[in-house]
Amino acid sequence: MLVINRDEVAGLLSMKACIGVMQEVLAALSAGEAVQSLRQVLPLGEGNLLGLMPGQLRQEAAAGAKIISVFPHNHGAGLPSHQGAVVLFDTATGMLKAVVDGREITAIRTAAVSAVATRLLAREDAGVLAILGTGEQAVSHLEAMLLVRNIREVRVWGRTGSKAQKFAADMSAKWNVKITAAATVREAVQDADIICTVTASTVPVLSGEWVKKGAHINAVGACRPNDRELDSALAAMSRLYVDRLESAVHEAGDYLIPLGEGVIREGHIIGELGELLHGRIEGRAHPAEITLFKGLGLAIEDLAAADYIYNQAVRLQKGIEIAW
Repeated sequence: MLVINRDEVAGLLSMKACIGVMQEVLAALSAGEAVQSLRQVLPLGEGNLLGLMPGQLRQEAAAGAKIISVFPHNHGAGLPSHQGAVVLFDTATGMLKAVVDGREITAIRTAAVSAVATRLLAREDAGVLAILGTGEQAVSHLEAMLLVRNIREVRVWGRTGSKAQKFAADMSAKWNVKITAAATVREAVQDADIICTVTASTVPVLSGEWVKKGAHINAVGACRPNDRELDSALAAMSRLYVDRLESAVHEAGDYLIPLGEGVIREGHIIGELGELLHGRIEGRAHPAEITLFKGLGLAIEDLAAADYIYNQAVRLQKGIEIAW
């Protein structure tokens, strides 16, 4: 069995490679070639939880689960909010193949899925990016968006202004693009072509009245039925796509809350990214439409990433081999 730590995951799974892996697994999921169960969530009190996310990749003969803790208030203590591991098994023998750091996989694959959605749904001429949030996902989403659209300007907003300013300074030094900190969400998203919401908020931070026609939104911060980052008006005015329909109708507060309010109806979700990849549903139909991807994060995405990392580790002789 291989143990693959966080630093090795970062070295073995590039964002560019992960975007390709995510596109393939999303298509496989919608085609029935990959299967998963709904995540099981164990509340730990004070808004914290432990999640179990199992799945199977049939073509790769791999199965396993991601086990993750979510402690939203960790940011205040300088700790990551999401921590965990992906456990990978061989379905031909039942052998435990690998334990892979889950935090780095989450950081990379979440943004990679948003990149797939952006590639499919954002306007080709999209050039202004707004990022709401300043944590790990803000960093990874910036990299991912730069890979799929010709971004010329980035604005970032965070609840703590100093963190937004530091993000802008650090990322400006890393990427050849103009990045500025915005004082308000409205200022950040004004005239933005792509908006990524990657906050830990449980209540709306983004209002539909601030979003310009033709924008594309990746909403990936809220992952529980009672949590959301978007107001109901924005959900109603958007063409809504998801990573997995079964997950969205059970877990996505950005869909379930406006549905409960009667602002939208069942059927408001156009479909899954995998269906879009197969050409079974229509994507953006008009340049002025607002498209919205609601991502929850799927077990199958973690397994596909872990399987790719495992194969790379074997090829490059990385990781720590442990007798099991």
